[in-house]
Amino acid sequence: MKSRLPPITISAVDHDRLAAIAEPAARRELEAAEALLAELDRAEVVADEAVPADVVRMGSRVTFRADRGASQTVTLVYPPDADIEAMRISVLTPVGAALIGMSSGQSIDWSDPAGRPRSLTVEAVA
Repeated sequence: MKSRLPPITISAVDHDRLAAIAEPAARRELEAAEALLAELDRAEVVADEAVPADVVRMGSRVTFRADRGASQTVTLVYPPDADIEAMRISVLTPVGAALIGMSSGQSIDWSDPAGRPRSLTVEAVA
């Protein structure tokens, strides 16, 4: 599968906060933290007020379709606020790291925790 890395946009505040949690986690060799750092490195960083409404930010409710499965709606949160039963997923998970900065209609390829190639498409952001 050819890897798709669409352009992403992250607010300066989210970028700084995410780097502060991802860097120590990456030192503990958490693969999702390394993936998040890679996303932060390639993101266009803009002022908070310049982030378009359809871009996934921290706290966004995101509807996405993974691979060819059913759509699901989650809220992207910091690790302490994660609760899978409440559909609140951490940005320090493979899906969370893949979602940050994406816009409605964009697709990205990523690897699940077992290293299998996956893809997801953002359908809506609120």
